[in-house]
Amino acid sequence: MTAIKESSVIQENKAAAIIECPVTYVMDRIGGYWKPIILFQLMSGEKRYNEIRKGIPPITEKMLIQSLKQLEAEALVIRKAQPVVPPVVTYSLSDSGRRLQGVLHAMAEWVIEESKIKDIPLGKELSDFPEVVARWESQRETGQPS
Repeated sequence: MTAIKESSVIQENKAAAIIECPVTYVMDRIGGYWKPIILFQLMSGEKRYNEIRKGIPPITEKMLIQSLKQLEAEALVIRKAQPVVPPVVTYSLSDSGRRLQGVLHAMAEWVIEESKIKDIPLGKELSDFPEVVARWESQRETGQPS
């Protein structure tokens, strides 16, 4: 990843924006097209690279690798590599990433509700992600990230 010049005007503006609006902090961490989608995929639990790739067919390998590295650098995703041949690498949400589950679930619910209001056809409903729904409900019942 390219190093960010700490003293740039853009970085100063971002820091000021984060102070003024907490949503800026969230978007700085999970902004972009693919990161929230990857995080949503990981809400159902630990997955290998190919499982994530199959869950998001339109993503390119380059974008998936880049996004996973950025999410790992932001400490939202944990990458675990087992020292075997061939290597086994799994990805899961960190504690910080799990605390985002409520945000991601709310986004998914909003999309479904909005699609019904605006008569936009969706290929999937939340019920098509039973592992995500089960973990979300469990988390809500216990009051803790699962």
